[in-house]
Amino acid sequence: MATISATSVRFGSSLKLSSRTGQVTGRSITSVVYVGWAKNGFPSLRSSSFRVSCAAKPETVQKVCEIVRKQLVLSPETELTPESKFSALGADSLDTVEIVMGLEEEFDISVEEDNSQNITTVQEAADLIESIIQKKGEA
Repeated sequence: MATISATSVRFGSSLKLSSRTGQVTGRSITSVVYVGWAKNGFPSLRSSSFRVSCAAKPETVQKVCEIVRKQLVLSPETELTPESKFSALGADSLDTVEIVMGLEEEFDISVEEDNSQNITTVQEAADLIESIIQKKGEA
């Protein structure tokens, strides 16, 4: 049996999160977590860096599917879902670059090279497009 040591984390001056010693038995971990406020009232959740992200809009996913279908010359019978991997559809690295170029043209955006290398599925492409469009709108 292993023992987990106590942990304490402070969030600003008003919120304190403490975790007391717990024990690991078999595959389950037992621990106790306490949350308390040092002052009366709740801490403010306002923050300039706090953002809520959602999955891409269905229209964006549909457009990405259309572009992928066109770039890879896929038959209408080929099923494309948000989870479809470009490599599973027969795309190589050059095809992926062409897909990204098609997305940039369709959505009037610019995808950084680092980001384009991380796109492997339809959903990842749609999510990236949404985030770029959101940042573009905030600028």
